[in-house]
Amino acid sequence: MDSSARTNLLGHDRDQLETFFIDRGEKRFRARQLLQWVHQRGELSFEAMTDLGKILRNDLIENTELRPPEIAGEQISHDGTRKWLVRVDAGNCVEMVYIPEGERGTLCVSSQVGCALNCSFCSTAQQGFNRNLSAAEIIGQVWLAHQRLGPRADGHRSITNVVMMGMGEPLLNMDAVIPAMQLMIEDLAWGMSRRRVTLSTSGLVPQIDALAQRCPVSLAVSLHAANDDLRDELVPINKTYPIAQLLDACRRYVAPMPKEHITFEYVMLDGINDSDADARQLGKLLGNVPAKVNLIPFNPFPGSDYRRSPVERINRFREIVMRSGYICLTRTPRGDDIDAACGQLAGQVLPRSRRVAERRGMVNVSLTS
Repeated sequence: MDSSARTNLLGHDRDQLETFFIDRGEKRFRARQLLQWVHQRGELSFEAMTDLGKILRNDLIENTELRPPEIAGEQISHDGTRKWLVRVDAGNCVEMVYIPEGERGTLCVSSQVGCALNCSFCSTAQQGFNRNLSAAEIIGQVWLAHQRLGPRADGHRSITNVVMMGMGEPLLNMDAVIPAMQLMIEDLAWGMSRRRVTLSTSGLVPQIDALAQRCPVSLAVSLHAANDDLRDELVPINKTYPIAQLLDACRRYVAPMPKEHITFEYVMLDGINDSDADARQLGKLLGNVPAKVNLIPFNPFPGSDYRRSPVERINRFREIVMRSGYICLTRTPRGDDIDAACGQLAGQVLPRSRRVAERRGMVNVSLTS
């Protein structure tokens, strides 16, 4: 069978695999076996899965595949952060980042090739939007990073946390993101706690409500402003879902989880959103939302006119927010020497004009073009 017609089982969660095997006349437990082979043992060869019957293995070889994306490049920062360029097709790459910190190892995963939301301070937004990643391409990033990193010296996995904070808006790709996150928290696959899987969104209200029903992992919201006028400029989706609606959705999200909180991300832009008045407005705005505030010093990228707030201004802003009763932390920039810090991920996204031409058969596309 042509490989393009094969079903890629890498991104199938437990429910999907059980349905797949039952439809083939197999027992439900085959899903458990496959999950453990792939995600716990790192095995992609059906031939090596010796507890699957020979007939079943041949069927899987003929009609399906287990295909992760490919690592096209790697950079290592002076602080130990690693950034991988991940090829997802002939014309596009996304980026993922691994941040080691003591016994904690956080993998930042992408969900789309580019991004359509056009946040003004984010390098990814400047690339435009190409396409959604599949569930296999999303969980495949975790699989690739685990294979590349190997276990820690104590035998535990290097990856302890996953954050959907890479390229793209995860909630615009829920049909792929949800199965991938289900695999992250599935005991038979990666077995992470829901608290160790975080999805970051720019604030799509209906999708936040849907996420609460389908896969309530930790939620981070890219807020970046404490009033609608400024947030309309920084995060244009705010024109559709203004702050009041967004905060109502956040309250609904954590209502069934009394010990949980929402992390509000706030990029610190010099002279834009970092005044004492902004800090006081932010503290007042959050009201009764169970919240933690994460201040992110702006990470510059080519073509941006923004500047990072001075350290003294960030510290003053944090003090004011904390006096409002909220935990407020400043995120230490990691990997900025390799453009791996927040807001700097760009990947290699086929320009919109080239995509149209390619579909019309007008050009040949390569990663080096």
